[in-house]
Amino acid sequence: MNDTPHEFRRALGLFDGTMLVIGSMIGSGIFIVSADIARTVGGGGWLLLIWVITGLMTVTGALAYGELAGMMPHAGGQYVYLREAYNPLVGFLYGWTFFLVIQTGTIAAVGVAFAKFTAVLFPGLGETNVLFQAGPVKLTAQRLVAMLNVAVLTFINTRGIVGGKWIQNTFTTAKTIALIALIALGLAAGISLGVFRGNLNTFWNAATTRVASGSISVEPLAGFALLGALGVAMVGSLFSSDAWNNVTFTAGETLEPHRNIPLSLAIGTGAVTILYILANVAYLTVLPVTGVPGGADAAARGIQFAASDRVATAAMSVIMGPGAAAVMAALIMISTFGCNNGLILSGARVYYAMARDGVFFRSAGRLNSRSVPGAALLVQGVWACLLCLSGTYGDLLDYVIFAVLLFYILTVAGLFILRRQRPDADRPYRAFGYPALPALYIVTAIAISVDLLIFKPAYTWPGLGIVLIGIPVYYAWKISGPARPE
Repeated sequence: MNDTPHEFRRALGLFDGTMLVIGSMIGSGIFIVSADIARTVGGGGWLLLIWVITGLMTVTGALAYGELAGMMPHAGGQYVYLREAYNPLVGFLYGWTFFLVIQTGTIAAVGVAFAKFTAVLFPGLGETNVLFQAGPVKLTAQRLVAMLNVAVLTFINTRGIVGGKWIQNTFTTAKTIALIALIALGLAAGISLGVFRGNLNTFWNAATTRVASGSISVEPLAGFALLGALGVAMVGSLFSSDAWNNVTFTAGETLEPHRNIPLSLAIGTGAVTILYILANVAYLTVLPVTGVPGGADAAARGIQFAASDRVATAAMSVIMGPGAAAVMAALIMISTFGCNNGLILSGARVYYAMARDGVFFRSAGRLNSRSVPGAALLVQGVWACLLCLSGTYGDLLDYVIFAVLLFYILTVAGLFILRRQRPDADRPYRAFGYPALPALYIVTAIAISVDLLIFKPAYTWPGLGIVLIGIPVYYAWKISGPARPE
């Protein structure tokens, strides 16, 4: 007798889905990447514009995905949408890149971010503490903590959807409240500091600031160069706002998925967009945009040269003093722990859907006794841990910037294709602003992609190569790969 369940357990409601969207989006990026954006584009006005454009793109993309989610409420989400709008090969290329780099690389990166901020509180757990080394493979205390983070969360999620949901809701609620508190403290303190008035004087000054051989060079930006800089600067904000689509992977476990997933996408992305913009306003009220490396204090270094790019920590140090580093480290540990839980929980559902189609390891297409894809979770966790150990996750993520945008473009374009090919399909929710807003999303994303191809070719072309390698892998798998699971 086979007691292995054949169906997911539907246990995720609207609140759970919204917490999954918010929790997967908010990791460590919002606390760090504004420094690089400020160095790339200059004035505070351009900094805020980057986050506004990113937010509008994210919400517009989420609204388009909402229609697809309501139309195809199946485990695997975006993988299923691409397979149905185009063909199984396009779906596989997404799943291949998703497993190889996008999801597992992000899990590794978030795990390492958790470990880095753990080392702020416990210095012995830093990257300089080498535990073992054999040739190019180096196990440091930091990488071990990152791997333990992935392993613990993977184990929790193999025990059922309820445990993963509880972790997600608890940590997302905690970090959302903490981020709101950071914003409120920044805005309240900034009223008396007068820093924002100073930032207004250079609000629309566009310039790229570089440091080489100890000297600072400032290159004014205008015209085509400014557009190029804006596209490059959006890399950090887009990745900080990414993973909102992960809730679509859990459709098989969502109650009323045709209703709750579109609502979760809209509410979650809208809330995070507002929080991200307000966080940057808070930064601008307590820190000058410009500064100098190695300045005497956080104000002297400014947003551009916050120590280790930790802008939120620098802002809090102005408000709280020396204790800010420990407070922010604890906050980012909470944030990254919850973020990784969402990534691990949802990512395995894509491999499950691929395995059901016969293009991934057969065991990944089975549910364990707790009604979750245990084998898929294990494979994902092992690969993410290997990326942590190798230290290559950062380079790989840089390489797939273009690929991530490409699949978003294809998925939103799939909305137009499916409207034409399946006009009578059940659509409980129709994309707001169709066709104008989805078309605007596609045009904007294509413009950013072309910008990256021109200005960051060392990263974009290898990313495209990773996707294309999946073509022979797909046909090899179809010819000799495992059959679909029972």
